[in-house]
Amino acid sequence: MRLFDLSLQFKMPLWGGGLIIATALALSTSFVIQTWDSLHQEIHKNAQDIGRTMARSLFPVMLHDEVWQAFEIVSLPFAAIPSAALAESLMVLDSAARVYVSSRPEDHPVLSPLASLGGELAELDRAFPRAPDADVFVLDNGQGQHIYVTLPIVNDGVRLGTLVVAYNKSLLWQRFTNLLGNALWVTLLVLGVLLPISAYWGRRMMQPMRLITERISRIGSNEFEALDASLYPYKDEVGQLFSAYADMRSKLMEKAELEKEMIKSERMAAVGRLTASIAHEINNPLGGMLNAISTLKRFGSPDPVMQKTVSLLERGLSQVRDTVAALLVEAKVKSRPLSPTDLEDVRILVNHAARKHATQLSWDIALPEAVTLPSTLVRQVLINLLLNAITAAGQGGQVALRVHTDAHGVSMVIQNNGKSLSPAQLGRLFEPFTQFSDNGNGLGLWICYQIVTQLGGTIQAESDSVLTRFSVCFPLNSSETP
Repeated sequence: MRLFDLSLQFKMPLWGGGLIIATALALSTSFVIQTWDSLHQEIHKNAQDIGRTMARSLFPVMLHDEVWQAFEIVSLPFAAIPSAALAESLMVLDSAARVYVSSRPEDHPVLSPLASLGGELAELDRAFPRAPDADVFVLDNGQGQHIYVTLPIVNDGVRLGTLVVAYNKSLLWQRFTNLLGNALWVTLLVLGVLLPISAYWGRRMMQPMRLITERISRIGSNEFEALDASLYPYKDEVGQLFSAYADMRSKLMEKAELEKEMIKSERMAAVGRLTASIAHEINNPLGGMLNAISTLKRFGSPDPVMQKTVSLLERGLSQVRDTVAALLVEAKVKSRPLSPTDLEDVRILVNHAARKHATQLSWDIALPEAVTLPSTLVRQVLINLLLNAITAAGQGGQVALRVHTDAHGVSMVIQNNGKSLSPAQLGRLFEPFTQFSDNGNGLGLWICYQIVTQLGGTIQAESDSVLTRFSVCFPLNSSETP
């Protein structure tokens, strides 16, 4: 796997850590360069300070050829001036470039030509300027062990000699490595603090992104999982992405619910058309068969066996006729407007079944006056739903009816505390011949659905571990008493 294909929860800390390390290396490199330059500048300044201090003292001493006093002068900085500790030795040359006096006479004998001392000093003899107006000269051979700084001893344009300050590179490197070590420890300390912070914030920033990615990847399987807004309560781009996902989830859920309702409506309409066409096709021969049986009973043989057989056929065909009639639900019947008295009648009609099952009925009716709904059909819907609820609640159960009106229509809610319905049962609840109990023919809820939809209303069912609830809404603005 390529680096750029890694998850952002890994790439963000890696990129952040890489930038921190690169920044630390750049700063450390800059510090090293500045430190090295500062040490060189410190050497030059140290040499100039020593030269200017001693030049005035050495000129009269050399003028009077007082060698011992000159030796005391060049030896004094190593004991009296702490900053001179950078220098390894001081040496005074006369005008002929011979050693006049040195802080280390054992290494630089008096009156020894500088060139005779060999090595780096011979190279210095060839390189340093001897003019009276010469400036400070520095010899720093990359292969050598010392850095030499020469300063002319001049007064009133007369040059009596040259002061040579020698610095050992090992002391310079020792100081440089000490400073470099301190800088390295500080850099590691900063990295030790910043890298964990970068890793934490990288994961903290990418966790919401990872959750949104997981949720979006599961949308195709119709899983619309919500995201806890407290995971990222901020209003930046990630927070806006959280809000956009919540809006998208809400709209997709509405779309899925709408599609579900459309499919259900189309399925119910198709079933309705199919059952109606079948019922019509059955009714024609069924009517003829019932007429033939009626004629046979009236004019046929009085034989008891035949009469009994004919009666059995008539009852069976009558039951078929009733079933077919149930499949041809029509809301176009003459009926008066629905009034509070009709709801009281419904209560009286279902009381017998409620007492039989010891069911506790709860009645909450807010219907102040008659409304433009066909009372016969609405009563049929309520009776079917209430009887189903009493049966579902079981022995000693509870059933509640709540009816109220507003400017838009009449709402009715029937609920019971019986056994809950599964999602599969809820999906096929209003289809004909769908039985969820041993009693009935599975047409009661189908009839309710047909009546409600033909009156322009809606009927819905929901069930959980506590209650099963049927909600019916009848519009008043489009409903008229037939």
